[in-house]
Amino acid sequence: MRLKDKVALITGAGSGIGRESALLFAREGAAVAVVDVNEESGQAVVDEILRQGGKAVFIKADVSKAADAERMVAETEKAFGKLNVLFNNAGVMISSDGDAISTPEDVWDLTLDINAKGVFLGCKYGIPALRRAGGGSVINTASFVATLGAATPQIAYTASKGAVLSMTRELAVIHARENIRVNALSPGPLRTELLMKFLDTEEKKQRRLVHIPMGRFGEASEMAKAALFLASDESSYMTGADLRVDGGITAAYVTPE
Repeated sequence: MRLKDKVALITGAGSGIGRESALLFAREGAAVAVVDVNEESGQAVVDEILRQGGKAVFIKADVSKAADAERMVAETEKAFGKLNVLFNNAGVMISSDGDAISTPEDVWDLTLDINAKGVFLGCKYGIPALRRAGGGSVINTASFVATLGAATPQIAYTASKGAVLSMTRELAVIHARENIRVNALSPGPLRTELLMKFLDTEEKKQRRLVHIPMGRFGEASEMAKAALFLASDESSYMTGADLRVDGGITAAYVTPE
């Protein structure tokens, strides 16, 4: 019960990393605010947590909207009395995202609004709640693409995740003496709906897999376990870190044949 008596807010919790993290955090003793723009999938996660004897509420919110971000934090505190863990996980990857020449401006704007501004707004309203609780942990979902460039580009997504990583470092320093830790979780390529919709042919999948030393896509459940470590007191001396859970992709020059 590594999160016993803790309250966690997880955005994008209706699917993928967010869903697996919500279920795991609840099993580890946390009361979970399941935040998602999709009410059906978010409520399904809450229902599953409740069936397993855990505590959870669903909050519908668009993380790119300030009013929604403020409300999700307020509703979490109203439901559970405090906030100890803020997991800014919600994100999008849009198939028409390409290089700087081909990416439509509206795709750039939407991607940055959700992936980067959403983290900013989560911290804007969530960090004061952590202060009120006496401290806590912020986890921001970045990506291995914040470290590596690619010749198969998704420039808006890459830029947004670079912004998340930079924000994470700066916020960590600002709040380091307030008992508030801020870390980034940087997944490698995952077998989630978000990426698999982007890699919609076997050729595209193999183009990625050849660069991963482990030779496979990661699983959302593996990211949830890393997030649990960052959420728990086991990572009490970590802040401003980029925890890469990427199958070795950022370490690779030549992969095994």
